[in-house]
Amino acid sequence: MSDIIHIKPLTKEAFAPFGEVLDTDGTPDKLINQGLCGRYHDLANLDFSGADARVGISLFKSQKRTLPYSLEMVERHPLGSQAFLPMSQDPFLVIVCPDENGKPGHPMAFLTSPGQGINFHRGTWHGVLTPLSEPGQFAVIDRIGDGDNLEEVWFDTPYVIAKA
Repeated sequence: MSDIIHIKPLTKEAFAPFGEVLDTDGTPDKLINQGLCGRYHDLANLDFSGADARVGISLFKSQKRTLPYSLEMVERHPLGSQAFLPMSQDPFLVIVCPDENGKPGHPMAFLTSPGQGINFHRGTWHGVLTPLSEPGQFAVIDRIGDGDNLEEVWFDTPYVIAKA
């Protein structure tokens, strides 16, 4: 029997062990562009290792997923953080696992609010990109460079991710 993981709203406090929530809640750090634009400054800890590593911006376009969702595997990137910024106002599913001695622990699932993005800390176990609506397009800021920057773990029994 599959373990059911109930989706919770994404909050900065709940997500803090895994990375940062990127949004425009609260007051901007400063006003720019003749006072017509609020700047929310330096929201993510971008962290990359490797002599040839550099920051890259890519566009991802993922097929939408449906709930309940079958979580078969998680992955992590030991050489760099990874930020996902949706290019629409549609919520998406974020799945993370605490690290337990180099292996993923029990998964947690969060639903973003419209306009929220996330940044996974380097080495954070996470599910694959999981948009729940079309077009599933994201700007992704991550490490570009040589080295083995992907680890995957497949679960013997998939978890079921469902609304609470």
